[in-house]
Amino acid sequence: MKVTIIYDNEVYKEGLTADWGFSCLVEAENIPRILFDTGANGSILLSNMEKLGIDPASIDEVFISHPHFDHIGGLSAFLNATSDVRVYVPVSLRGVRGAKEVISISNAQEISEGIFSTGELAGIEQSMAVKTDKGLVLIVGCSHPRMADIIKTASQFGNVAAIIGGMHGFSEFELFKDMELICPAHCTAHKAQIKTRYPRKCIGAGAGKVIEI
Repeated sequence: MKVTIIYDNEVYKEGLTADWGFSCLVEAENIPRILFDTGANGSILLSNMEKLGIDPASIDEVFISHPHFDHIGGLSAFLNATSDVRVYVPVSLRGVRGAKEVISISNAQEISEGIFSTGELAGIEQSMAVKTDKGLVLIVGCSHPRMADIIKTASQFGNVAAIIGGMHGFSEFELFKDMELICPAHCTAHKAQIKTRYPRKCIGAGAGKVIEI
């Protein structure tokens, strides 16, 4: 499985643009190519994608974690570039147009073989989990719901082995003790503390970072 961070507050690969928001490309054998969130600005999203060699037309599905601007701001521009995608949104997000299909998710479920949504938690946000040989890779937008609830909900589909994405003010660091990889991105307030607690398995993020699991 490969996760390429396209949009983040920091830059990992020279030449890309940093901006407040998050987006990543999720790729694995025998699953659709999934764009997770779309950052805040469509021009930046599409520019970073172009520089990373990611053709919007190669994306099969879009997974939107929650309706805050820094996660959906680039969606319209992306759909203007390619509309032949299925878009998964939390049930509270209305009005998405321009895609071949928009699917509202309320409850935890398998959305494609080996790909799961936690469903909308705390009335705002869904997270995505992808099954791998090492366990589930959990991808989060901002972690507005309690991290304990996100992990517990995802765990019904398997053991959570890795987590990637925004974690806001999360500080219950013991929840990560059994994970093999932690990549705090975007809005995570306690990146330094997570790195100090888990120096061997915590890695940095940034636009252009490629994580292979």
